[in-house]
This record gives sequence, structure tokens and C-alpha cells, in this order.
Amino acid sequence: MIALIQRVARARVEVAGEVVGAIDRGLLVLVCAEPADTPLAARRLVDKLLKLRVFADGAGKMNRSVTDLDGAGTAGGLLLVSQFTLAADTSGGNRPSFTGAAPSAIGRALYEEVLAQARSRHPQVAAGVFGADMQVHLVNDGPVTLPMRVTG
Repeated sequence: MIALIQRVARARVEVAGEVVGAIDRGLLVLVCAEPADTPLAARRLVDKLLKLRVFADGAGKMNRSVTDLDGAGTAGGLLLVSQFTLAADTSGGNRPSFTGAAPSAIGRALYEEVLAQARSRHPQVAAGVFGADMQVHLVNDGPVTLPMRVTG
């Protein structure tokens, strides 16, 4: 699975002008399933997201994860948004190819597995709508933006 992780001060997703998911401080994660991915990849992605130390501790070092944002047990939010375009291949010309993304049915199932894993293990999880035309609004904090690929 491919993910693009952004540390945010706040973020929200709208579909047809309606907010379908929103968080305050936390991580906005764009998620793309690839054809060979399995539910194990979804679990590994969530494992990594929950442990990724990208928030500042008292000394200003990136030592805190979204599960303990402030060091006092306060968890930040996760906003998970499906985005098949992360698998784009732009090497062949001016129009990207998306053959590296999983077919829609597989992509939907794996995205839903990521959501289920996250919701069972983290108190604040919001989501976009798979396959919808979404508008994503965010205030990137830092900015901190990290690409990630997990297999399984």
C-alpha cells in the first residue's frame, strides 16, 4: 500500500459540499492499494501510522506519535482518504497511467480494512468516501509530509 502522510493542524473532507470527515490536530493520510496488497498490508500501514513519531515533544524533537500527541495521553486525529492516483506512472508521457493501483473492488476492500483496523485501535478516526469526488482541505503543520509504502 502507498500512503502520503501529512501532519496537520486541522483537515476535513467534503463530498458535494457536505463535510464527511474532519479532524483537528493529527494526521491526514492519503491511501492507495496496489494489486498485490492484502489485509496484512492494511494492518502494517495502521501499525506504522500509530507509531510514527512526527509530533514534537517538550524539547521540540519529533518524538511523539498520534496516539500520544502531547505526552499526556491525548490522541490526535486520523483522517484517512482513499486516493488511487498515488499509484500514478508518469514516465510514459503527459497523461498518467493508473495501472499500478488495485482494481476498484480490491481497493475498496483494502481501504475499508485500513479504516476498520484504525477504528478498532485509535479513538479519533475520520474518513473520506471511497470513489467519490472529494475536496480535501488541510492546514499542513510544519509542513511535514511523508511518503510511505508498506507491503504484505
